[in-house]
Amino acid sequence: MAIKNGDVVCIEYEAYLVDDNTLFDTSNEEKAKEAGIYNEQYKYAPMPVLVGSGGLFKGLEDAIIDSEVGEEREVILPPELAGGERDPKLIELLPIREFRKKDVEPYPGLEVTIGNRKGTVTSVHAGRVRVDFNSPLAGKTLKYKFTVTEIIEDPLEKAKALLDLNYGTSDGFDFEIRDDSVDVKLSEVCKFDQNWPMARFRLVSALRETFGVDTVRFIEEWTKISNEDDSKESEVVEEASDNSDE
Repeated sequence: MAIKNGDVVCIEYEAYLVDDNTLFDTSNEEKAKEAGIYNEQYKYAPMPVLVGSGGLFKGLEDAIIDSEVGEEREVILPPELAGGERDPKLIELLPIREFRKKDVEPYPGLEVTIGNRKGTVTSVHAGRVRVDFNSPLAGKTLKYKFTVTEIIEDPLEKAKALLDLNYGTSDGFDFEIRDDSVDVKLSEVCKFDQNWPMARFRLVSALRETFGVDTVRFIEEWTKISNEDDSKESEVVEEASDNSDE
């Protein structure tokens, strides 16, 4: 089956820097451990992709569209099709006091976020901090090895995959998909997660594009603890207190 823009697919991948063949990203847990880039907070599994959304480097998206399910592919991406060229204007000198105001002691290699921009400290000298706001992959030629493992057809599985893509997990969420709208019942976790508002914004766009709907609703449920539950909790506390006295 041909892959086209708007499809939701899953890919297994390995990403390398061509200069020294360093593996810098992968969906394979064992390879991540071997390369010393394992992150215990990352979910190692085939990655969901909304094809044509611009969420991947253009060169990689083009290669995915040109591939078949189950086919192992390798593509070389020059900077203009990957992280872009390095821009000297994105390297800035900032006063060290701006960091110390936030109780941050800068050092080379420190990753920082300043005014919603992510950068890396490259040097600290004479009260000045040099920060590079270029992407770490800017100016790099990349190599991707990938396989499209499936094209997701089931609407509910599509919605879950889009949530995994934009928030990192779909656990505890539920969906109701209609012809003109999508309802998303929220999990308990996201109610108190400061990362959720931005993820929600991205999810709305992805759901609209995928299902062709105008309306996306988010449903929160806050269940009041009944008096019976309160009394049970009180009994447990009293029992624990009695046992501690013994």
